[in-house]
Amino acid sequence: MKVLITGFDPFGGEKINPAWEAVRALPDNIDGIEVVKLQIPTVFKKSAKKLFENIDSVKPDVVICVGQAGGRYEFSVERVAINVDDGRIPDNDGYQPVDSPVFEDGENAYFSTLPIKAIVEEVKKAGIPAAVSNTAGTYVCNHIMYSLLYYLNKNNLNIKGGFIHVPFIPEQVVEKKNTPYMELTRITKALEISIKAIRDYEKDLVISGGKEF
Repeated sequence: MKVLITGFDPFGGEKINPAWEAVRALPDNIDGIEVVKLQIPTVFKKSAKKLFENIDSVKPDVVICVGQAGGRYEFSVERVAINVDDGRIPDNDGYQPVDSPVFEDGENAYFSTLPIKAIVEEVKKAGIPAAVSNTAGTYVCNHIMYSLLYYLNKNNLNIKGGFIHVPFIPEQVVEKKNTPYMELTRITKALEISIKAIRDYEKDLVISGGKEF
């Protein structure tokens, strides 16, 4: 199995992005699974273009995109991406779309094809807080998740794909009061576990992962 896993560069005034730091700390081989790591820009459109090019060249079996979700406590495995770009802040190229479709000819939403509940359960077994998330936001994280699933769908590619959000790491919250974080080593470990779970679970677990809000 070959996995292409991506992480964003820093954005929003941060000097570091835990998504990329955790991704690049992964080994190149996990129990015989080849791991190809890619940094992508926190930029609408440009991030998707780079991802598509690498899907075509790497020809992975699985694509996992990883992003920062400052303020979340948990390793969050995303369920769905929506066809909306609505930037709370400009991206790293200064572009700030408002209520724009990611792709005009795309579906309203695409669902992850990863075994999201199995991933969560395996990560929790390792003592790492994890949960299914039902919103990837409307910034570049949702944009790349939607773009990934759109591309796989439109090109009929037999590739599994999805997105994971990770919390801040400790050095990002030194000046932020009452802000949750997770150690980088635990995030990287959770990503390793996620990759193994994708290999081990052909079908997802049928268990509750819902939330009231």
